[in-house]
Amino acid sequence: MENNKSKVYFTDFHTTAYGEGTAKKLQRLIKAAGIGSIDMAGKFVAIKMHFGELGNLSFLRPNYAKAVADVVKELGGKPFLTDCNTMYPGSRKNAIDHLYCAWENGFTPLTVGCPVIIGDGLKGTDDIAVPVRDGEYVKEAYIGRAVMDADIFISLSHFKGHECTGFGGAIKNIGMGCGSRAGKKDQHSSGQASIDPALCRGCRICQRECANGGLEYDAHAGKMTVNKANCVGCGRCLGACNFDAISFSDSNANEMLCRRMAEYTKAVVDGRPNFHISLVLDVSPNCDCHAENDVPILPDVGMFASFDPVALDWACVDACQKMPPLPGGQLYRNMHKDGFCDHHDHFKNSNPSVEWRACLEHAEKIGLGHRDYELVDLTR
Repeated sequence: MENNKSKVYFTDFHTTAYGEGTAKKLQRLIKAAGIGSIDMAGKFVAIKMHFGELGNLSFLRPNYAKAVADVVKELGGKPFLTDCNTMYPGSRKNAIDHLYCAWENGFTPLTVGCPVIIGDGLKGTDDIAVPVRDGEYVKEAYIGRAVMDADIFISLSHFKGHECTGFGGAIKNIGMGCGSRAGKKDQHSSGQASIDPALCRGCRICQRECANGGLEYDAHAGKMTVNKANCVGCGRCLGACNFDAISFSDSNANEMLCRRMAEYTKAVVDGRPNFHISLVLDVSPNCDCHAENDVPILPDVGMFASFDPVALDWACVDACQKMPPLPGGQLYRNMHKDGFCDHHDHFKNSNPSVEWRACLEHAEKIGLGHRDYELVDLTR
């Protein structure tokens, strides 16, 4: 009987004296998983990863990015590391700040062996509307143009907890991470823009980005205002504002966020070669977007790779659920509180409001990948 399960390859982080280091183990893993079957000769290869918010130290080390980039170059490809700007204020809200953040966290062409390109341009507005085949919630996804211009897509994810989506793995790294500022807003919220008059400088730059008459200038107050009758909630103004005066409320529930994120992921990978890597280490309770990171909630597990992002995320989840909570971490502390309700799920016990299964179940439903997988253990 034919085995239709997706293959997920695994190796742990153990090394021996005078043996190969973890970067070499990662290279061996992705080669065994079949990355060499992709024709990369002379082609642009986007390696999507998270450079970490300034202050956070649990993001993937640049050494892992270099290991992947070196394999891509060995196969004849032209790799670049990429991520898109954030929707919220912080150290990655535009390409200038984002690049400074990446450099400070160690991601430079010298350290990673390839360029670093911010996928949605200077202000997060350089995107392309990508149709979502079989999408139920998203008909067009707003994806960073440089991400879509690449011939081949590779995701390199730090697998960790997340305060909204339960965990951040391949689908979170791709779907949310590759969305432009308008795309991130589209996933998080279906509302309209709101302008804080205390932060607005009246520069009117945002108005040039609005194609629907949704922004109007109040000459008497010297401030921009929102015309609720015309605003369609596209989020273009969000990327244009240099002063963080424009915001959108997070009105979508976590389940809806997860489903839309899965559809954004499909928009990114559909129709071109793609490959996915997740490293389960420094499993912080929250996203690397935080300007801090709490102690890990689980022990380091290992490195995983697959052509199937859904199977990859399931494999990482299953491996994490088998691990004991680390004493002192958020998960451990929650489990020892009075009145603790055990969900028999490390991610939900760490952040009780999350609903991560909606993401993976919907991703499988729309044909992004499969839950059933075969784990190929390369540990030695």
